[in-house]
Amino acid sequence: MAYKAVAVFCGSRKGASPLYEQHAAELGSLLGQRKITLIYGGGNKGLMSALANAAMHAGGKVVGVMPEALVAMENQHEGISELHVVEDLPARKQMMYDLADAAIVLPGGYGVLDEMFEMLTWNSGTVYQKKIILLNTAGYYNHIIGHINHQQLQGFLYEDWRDRLKVYNTPIEIVNDFDAGKS
Repeated sequence: MAYKAVAVFCGSRKGASPLYEQHAAELGSLLGQRKITLIYGGGNKGLMSALANAAMHAGGKVVGVMPEALVAMENQHEGISELHVVEDLPARKQMMYDLADAAIVLPGGYGVLDEMFEMLTWNSGTVYQKKIILLNTAGYYNHIIGHINHQQLQGFLYEDWRDRLKVYNTPIEIVNDFDAGKS
């Protein structure tokens, strides 16, 4: 499948490792170079800023979706192609996912985990059938991957979790599989 737009869920903070920001910027740049529209949270700090700025610098289209309550807190990005201000966080998730052909999850906090698990839940039912890709920078998600695998081994998942969640360690692996039509 050719991806025209991807939603990227990531932290509004940089995190402890410089590799988190490096991977966010690398992914943004790779998406921009491939003319894949970036749909993201609309912020201008943390990983969000690195991702969006790199995509814009590479000539890509960047669409932000931000709840009214977070406009000031996440420093709404003024330099992106489009910004949609929505009512609340559930509306943000819904719009981001609706606008995208697939979703990529980078390191982040509670909100990013909420977004990832809600998308997985949507995909395990009949709501959506979009790829969800986890960028496991420096093993950031190893514990979550282990727990999801444990859920499957204990008989709580209806299907192999790997059919819904693809895990990669670097941004280039993701876009190489996009290019090859594997993701």
